[in-house]
Amino acid sequence: MGHKVNPIIFRLGPMYTWPSHWFAKRNIYAKLLRQDVELRAFLTEQLKDAGFEKVEIERGSNNLTLTIHTAKPGFIIGRGGAGAEDLKKKIKQKFSIKENLTLNIQEVEKPALSAPVVARSMVVDLEKRIPFRRVLKSALEKMQKGGALGAKVCVAGRLNGAEIARTEVLSFGKIPLHNLRAQIDYVGQEAQTIYGKLGVKVWVYKGDVFNEKIENRK
Repeated sequence: MGHKVNPIIFRLGPMYTWPSHWFAKRNIYAKLLRQDVELRAFLTEQLKDAGFEKVEIERGSNNLTLTIHTAKPGFIIGRGGAGAEDLKKKIKQKFSIKENLTLNIQEVEKPALSAPVVARSMVVDLEKRIPFRRVLKSALEKMQKGGALGAKVCVAGRLNGAEIARTEVLSFGKIPLHNLRAQIDYVGQEAQTIYGKLGVKVWVYKGDVFNEKIENRK
C-alpha cells in the first residue's frame, strides 16, 4: 500500500491535516473547492522561483487567509512589502475575491528537508538540460546534509532525449512508507523539456513522530 498511496494522504489524521480549513454549504462547496485548486496552481506558477512549498487556505464568514510557506520570503515580500501587495492585487483581480484577503508569508525552516522545494530545484535544473544523474545526486546530497534520515528521488521520461522512456531512481537511508509514525514528505512534479515532460518525485524521511510531538506538516 505504501507504494500505491500518496504518503501525505496516507497519514492524514494521525500526523498531517488538510491544507484547507473552511466549512461551506452544499450549494457553494464545489465553487470554493475549485477556487482552492486554482489558487494553488496560480501560486505555484507565480512563486516557482521563490522556493514555494505550499499554501494553507482558511475561510471565514467574510475573510480569506492565505498562508504561504516558502524558502525565500524576501523574494515574495519585496522592498517595503510591495511584492506582497502586488501579489494580493493579482489574486483579487484573477479570482474576483470580494472577501477581506489576508496574506501571511512564512519561511520554511529547513528547505533541504522540504520535498516540494527540492523537487522544484530539480525541475529547474532538468529544464536547463543539466544531466539527470547529476541532478539526482545533487538533490540527495542536499537532503543528506540537511539531516534527512532517508530520501529517494525519481525521474522518469525520455531522459537525455532517448527514444524509449525509462525511470531512474536514487536513494539513501530508509523510507518506512508503511509506518504511520514516520514523518515522510512527498511530492510529484513535472519538468518541461524539449523532448517532452519528465516526471520528478521526491520522498524525504525526517524521523518518527509520537503523539505528544505530532504537529502539522512543516
